[in-house]
Amino acid sequence: VQLQASGGGLVQAGGSLRLSCAVSGSISSIGDMGWYRQAAGKERELVATITSGGNTNYIDSVKGRFSISRDNSKRMVYLEMNSLQPEDTAVYYCNADVRILLRRGNYWGQGTLVTVSS
Repeated sequence: VQLQASGGGLVQAGGSLRLSCAVSGSISSIGDMGWYRQAAGKERELVATITSGGNTNYIDSVKGRFSISRDNSKRMVYLEMNSLQPEDTAVYYCNADVRILLRRGNYWGQGTLVTVSS
């Protein structure tokens, strides 16, 4: 199982970016998916999650600015980020709970860097 994240980059404050994450491999199903971020010198934190049924959850600091979505047919999860601020600068990681036959596992993408300039 592999998760491949993309879409990071450099953007000015107030700008937008869309992150994508593709899940590949011989899997039976994908459960909860999410995005985490880790800023320099800080611990990794949860940003947003989405269940297989589409229920979403966000940390307070991104509510109203970020939107998580998924396309189950394409095995993709997205993070639409608007009104970006310098404090959103971090490496963003996608995460997924994956079932392979009767076995479940949690997997991480490699991370994509988002830099927001003031």
